[in-house]
Amino acid sequence: MKESIKGPKVENVAVAIVQSVVEGELSYYAYLLSNRDDIMEGIIIASTGYGENTQTGETIRTSTLRHTIEVLLPNEAAKIEPIMPELFGLSNEYWVSFWVDGVMYDKRFVFPAESILESNMSLITPLGLPGIIIK
Repeated sequence: MKESIKGPKVENVAVAIVQSVVEGELSYYAYLLSNRDDIMEGIIIASTGYGENTQTGETIRTSTLRHTIEVLLPNEAAKIEPIMPELFGLSNEYWVSFWVDGVMYDKRFVFPAESILESNMSLITPLGLPGIIIK
């Protein structure tokens, strides 16, 4: 029964957190990357952060932000949102839903807490910027 509910497998789509210099300051942005051969349409991305305060044990959850991108062409990238370094201690989740040829695709991309570090970054070739990518 559960297998019939699952949608098609999402392939050749990724979310990256990249580092760039904007007006002389180090900034971080989340990007959606398509390495697909088809056109993604009606893209909805819900982003949220969650985790635990290490000092108090209290659960922390950020607001959920929702973003839309009308169309993403093959081998194209789109900026989702800026992300503040203060959130790197939380798990950062990007839930991506999109349509291709009338079929809905859906996938959750999670950057685990403390994984967004300069020491973990490598060149994200399509963007020409250092970052971390989740496929």
